[in-house]
Amino acid sequence: MTATVTVPTDIAIAQAAKLRPIRDVAVELGLQEDEFELYGRYKAKISVRALAARSQKGRLVLVTGINPTPAGEGKSTVTVGVTQALRRLGKNAILAIREPSLGPVFGVKGGAAGGGYSQVVPMEDINLHFTGDFHAVTSAHNLLSAMLDAHLHHGNALGIDVRRVIWPRTIDMNDRALRSIIVGLGGVNGGPTREDRFVIVPGSEIMAILALATGIDDLEARLARIIVGLHGDKSAVRASDLKAHGAMTLLLKDAINPNLVQTLEGGPALVHCGPFGNIAHGCNSVLATQLGLALGDIVLTESGFGADLGAEKFMDIKCRFAGLKPEAAIIVATVRALKLHGGLKKDQLGKPDPAAVQRGAENLRRHIRNVKKFGLPALVALNRFITDTDEEFEAVRAVGSAEGVEVLRCDVWEKGGEGGIAVAESLLGLLKTGKAAFKPLYDERRPIREKIETIAREMYGAAGVAFAPSAERALELLPKLGLGETPVCMAKTQYSLSDDATKLGAPTGFTLHVRDILPSAGAGFVVALAGEIMTMPGLGKNPAAERIRLHSDGTIEGLF
Repeated sequence: MTATVTVPTDIAIAQAAKLRPIRDVAVELGLQEDEFELYGRYKAKISVRALAARSQKGRLVLVTGINPTPAGEGKSTVTVGVTQALRRLGKNAILAIREPSLGPVFGVKGGAAGGGYSQVVPMEDINLHFTGDFHAVTSAHNLLSAMLDAHLHHGNALGIDVRRVIWPRTIDMNDRALRSIIVGLGGVNGGPTREDRFVIVPGSEIMAILALATGIDDLEARLARIIVGLHGDKSAVRASDLKAHGAMTLLLKDAINPNLVQTLEGGPALVHCGPFGNIAHGCNSVLATQLGLALGDIVLTESGFGADLGAEKFMDIKCRFAGLKPEAAIIVATVRALKLHGGLKKDQLGKPDPAAVQRGAENLRRHIRNVKKFGLPALVALNRFITDTDEEFEAVRAVGSAEGVEVLRCDVWEKGGEGGIAVAESLLGLLKTGKAAFKPLYDERRPIREKIETIAREMYGAAGVAFAPSAERALELLPKLGLGETPVCMAKTQYSLSDDATKLGAPTGFTLHVRDILPSAGAGFVVALAGEIMTMPGLGKNPAAERIRLHSDGTIEGLF
């Protein structure tokens, strides 16, 4: 009779871990007592002042992936695990990743702090309210919304065209009912009746601003530049016109400080800001990354979703603004996910099928080429499942070899840092060669239309771009608002290289459909909405929230 093997859940592993006092982690990094503030025993915030007296000596590595699938890829898990492996090899490696959003936690996938024995902890705190950063962003965003409507109610001295208010409201929850709403239905004291909408907090421009700001003064200047609407002549109305930016900065005074936690193996982890990679720029904060580069020798950071989305924005937005120069990239994939991209159904993934892997690996091939277009050497970390076969691994390795990159098995979920040693050693080899020649994909001074077409052609493989009438109007208006020479933040489905989530693998010859282009003047870019992408997700029929509960002894069930 075969014994049943019980596999521990991520939350059970995290809650069984013995954590180091975060003060010890901070002091080990070389931080002074007045440079960090404790949030209990296992969380801390590091003051932005800690950057002033330190040079950024570390080397930056990006972790990206293929287009995600329901089979799972484990990008965050690999980022944590390889960082742990580097520290086992004696390197002062630091992790710099994003904060999870409550929307996905209670919606589709549960927690988002790595998995197995490659997690950041305290996992339950990080996935819930953490240090309050998301709540601060929500408050600052909705303060501006409230001040805007109050101004309209009290006479509209600025002459804002009520039909052209573009500033939404925000909440950190998947709630499709809030995608399009009517406000001002409370009678004469309810304010003017108008159309409005909500975006999820990771899609808020305030989140993008917080993630890109280099300090308090830069934060306030960016908040002041936010465009909330237009005058009748289509000139911009900004947050500074409403005198809102000072109070908004105050609400974000603690949130701007990066959060320090630890990996399951006790190494330092900077977890700060959480813009989504599909509807926002998908990277952790500039300040956290710079702090990691000042405190460590190697910094691993991940960007949202595949190299077509998060990695492109990491290079073209974050690195461009912050002057960062990444030196290598790790591309994460799984045999199971490649089978899905190769045409198999989810219930067929446990059966060996090297031919399906080979077909699906065309998606991986495109992402390898995407990364190389930015001048970065790369390797592939293949997250191992017990159903993977040697023949399937060889199919992936052959694709990597043809593209000039090494493919390595990665066992960090099961073995923690030990399972990432091979990947870590290969990464050190890449860094030693010094072959990186980082460059953005496009010149931000080119017209917006040309930048979108370049991204669509070079990153997605599109044959062309179709601009809807609203997008055409935006192409005419945005340069007049001073946003013609900014980077472009593409918002599209994460599941496909195209704007159609059902087109898996490596589609070609398609047309990318851009339905609108929105200003994000405070963040410093414009947002192009492609296909049917939504800035407010909705809950599925059986959301993760149904399986989450808190027991009387304090243990949590169902959170990843």
